[in-house]
Amino acid sequence: MDRFARIIRHRWSDASDVRRALPPEAMARLASHVSASERGHSGEIRICIEAGLPWSYLWQRLSARARALTMFGKLRVWDTERNNGVLIYLLLAERTIEIVADRGFNGCATASDWSSIITEMAPDLNSGRFEQGVIRAVDRVDRLLRAHFPRRPDADDVNELPDTPTVV
Repeated sequence: MDRFARIIRHRWSDASDVRRALPPEAMARLASHVSASERGHSGEIRICIEAGLPWSYLWQRLSARARALTMFGKLRVWDTERNNGVLIYLLLAERTIEIVADRGFNGCATASDWSSIITEMAPDLNSGRFEQGVIRAVDRVDRLLRAHFPRRPDADDVNELPDTPTVV
């Protein structure tokens, strides 16, 4: 996509696009899905949804991945006790999801693990089925978290990060 078309697509997108793509009922279902997932492992899952990239990212030709890394820090996903937070970042203007995992996943999950999750969700995103795509991502991340960070029966259930998706 050429630079001008990308700028137009992103600047044309706004919060109303997020509300159309994921109305309040869908956001509530996503929050509930994250909450249910977190009862089976000690990890934390955050969902961040953005209609379009900020002007500064577009001007510098930065990617959705760069924005996801920024949001990982801003939303403090890195700040969990076991360093096992995961950000699922949805960029509507590009119909793409990026997944950023904390350093606790080093040696547990490979780049190809994350890439396969993203590839599996592409048909949902391309068809405008954003809720289904994000739920699919949460389910796949949940499997990794349960495999590598299972909840211990004697552990307190501390929810370190909000389960409700953040709209930027």
